[in-house]
Amino acid sequence: MTAQIINGKAISDMIREEVKAETDKLRQQGVVPGLAVVLVGEDPASKVYVGSKEKACIQLGFYSEVHRLSADTSEEELLALIHKLNEQSTINGILVQLPLPKHINEKAVIDAISVDKDVDGFHPESVGNLVIGDDSLLPCTPAGVIELIKRAGTDIAGKHAVVIGRSNIVGKPVAMLLLRENATVTICHSRTANLKEIASQADILVAAIGRAKAIDSSYVKPGAVVIDVGINRLPDGKLAGDVDYEDCLEVSGAITPVPGGVGPMTITMLMSNTLKAAKKAHGIG
Repeated sequence: MTAQIINGKAISDMIREEVKAETDKLRQQGVVPGLAVVLVGEDPASKVYVGSKEKACIQLGFYSEVHRLSADTSEEELLALIHKLNEQSTINGILVQLPLPKHINEKAVIDAISVDKDVDGFHPESVGNLVIGDDSLLPCTPAGVIELIKRAGTDIAGKHAVVIGRSNIVGKPVAMLLLRENATVTICHSRTANLKEIASQADILVAAIGRAKAIDSSYVKPGAVVIDVGINRLPDGKLAGDVDYEDCLEVSGAITPVPGGVGPMTITMLMSNTLKAAKKAHGIG
């Protein structure tokens, strides 16, 4: 039995079509979703991400602003820009590309973004709303994970989901979203004593630890849905996930590849969040 391969690119394209159709409708009412992306410094990976976000805005008919700031920009200057974007009516979503240069306090920057424009879902108020189940903009990668599982045909309710990794960006929020979908959730991490034993009980296994091919088939219950959030560069320059894909292909019921699994979903969910924020700002249900 070979696993169903969950095609993140195809699912992402499907969601983008939905977002574009809704955006076209909004434009007829004179509403254009707007996203501002702020990049500080010359981090090569960040530059690529920002370029992709800019392209997605153009494709979907969004208004887009990219603020490219030099690496020596002060924290005060960055906070002043965020304050200006918070007040700007043409901008519904603000994203500050992380990591930031060392001299800038990341938390102060995230806290400064208006919660209504927090399309990354990192603001403490957004995180609080996620935990208590109130309406909020959800962090993009975890929200993308949930969409992949659902659109691949898995009903999450009642399943045992195991999340390996407890980062604020993926591990914790994806666990909260799985809980919201009525899964029974276990979070494992570097200090978990019997990791393999717990992982191999999962109906849904989410790997987000940042170690190439750390999870092999011995961690996977036959027929489980395996979602690989990791993206690691191997010495030969190729990309690999946290899951040993080839090894797990025969055991799992469904699995995401790397690249082409979770990756494409992140920017798509960012666009979806920007659309949602625009609708809310204009009182459109």
